[in-house]
Amino acid sequence: MSYGSPVIDVDNITKHFGSTIAVDGLSFRAEPGRVTGFLGPNGSGKSTTMRCMLGLDRPNAGTATFDGVGYRSLDKPLYQVGSLLDAGYVHPARTGRDHLRWMAMSNGIDERRVGETLDLVGLSDAAGRRVKGYSLGMRQRLGLAGVMLGDPGIIMLDEPANGLDPEGIRWIRDILTHLARDGRTILVSSHLLSEIALMADDLVVIGRGKLIEQGSVEQFVDRHSTRWVRVSSPQLGTLLAGLESAGAQVTRLDDARADLRNIEPERVGEIAANQQIVLHELSVQVESLEDAFLRATAGAQEYASTSPGSGLSQGVPLPPPVAGPPTVGGGS
Repeated sequence: MSYGSPVIDVDNITKHFGSTIAVDGLSFRAEPGRVTGFLGPNGSGKSTTMRCMLGLDRPNAGTATFDGVGYRSLDKPLYQVGSLLDAGYVHPARTGRDHLRWMAMSNGIDERRVGETLDLVGLSDAAGRRVKGYSLGMRQRLGLAGVMLGDPGIIMLDEPANGLDPEGIRWIRDILTHLARDGRTILVSSHLLSEIALMADDLVVIGRGKLIEQGSVEQFVDRHSTRWVRVSSPQLGTLLAGLESAGAQVTRLDDARADLRNIEPERVGEIAANQQIVLHELSVQVESLEDAFLRATAGAQEYASTSPGSGLSQGVPLPPPVAGPPTVGGGS
């Protein structure tokens, strides 16, 4: 099936809750055929932005369009934009199959599509069970089945891997990248930066309701992370002497390995070759997306943590928790 060019355009969306500015003049674009990761610290306005895009919250200013059309003006929303913002928002007494049948019937979708989407998300065997007995991971899968009922060209997901086990996280990554390669536009919000690094093509990074940066994952990591050269050699001491003479900053890791800064890998190779030194490793090391994200959003964190143990005297135990009223239900 051809999905055309279903672009998501967000233009100057602003949303206030009383005196609090949740989203502040935010603009970005998500392109077809690509997974766009929507990132930001807690409280940055990601979920509010997505709710405004879908007409669940009314923005104070700005617009969001899907292939040039606002969500409320779409002829058949489920065929055009599939969205999942809260996997728990399902009638608990319905079975998984009946939930999807209700969605299909209310949107004029052939009931045969229910079985196809249940197969797609791996819930066929649990489809006759009531949703109240589903785990959070199963509800995420059911939610994605609902997203796919209309085979939409645009997909928006908020924390889709929440509650999934490692196999489920790998599955959601694989299915989203596959759907993007089919020409769909995928916008996915997640705190699992290691997964975003594996699945996303582009990033939209926000903080305190404002755009921090938009671009490819590679551009973002290049701009906000550091790089260095790692070298390994059985003649490391001799090699490091030559490298330091060439201006390299050396951090020795052990008897055979060292990290180098202020020098290019090509220059390291040339120096080793001139001295006839054997190299077992010569590689460029790059910080992770997580490192780059934390550096880029350092000034936009709602809560800033200290390093583990900082502010605690060594050997001094933490005070005991203060007893409080019993929790309803007996657990957390």
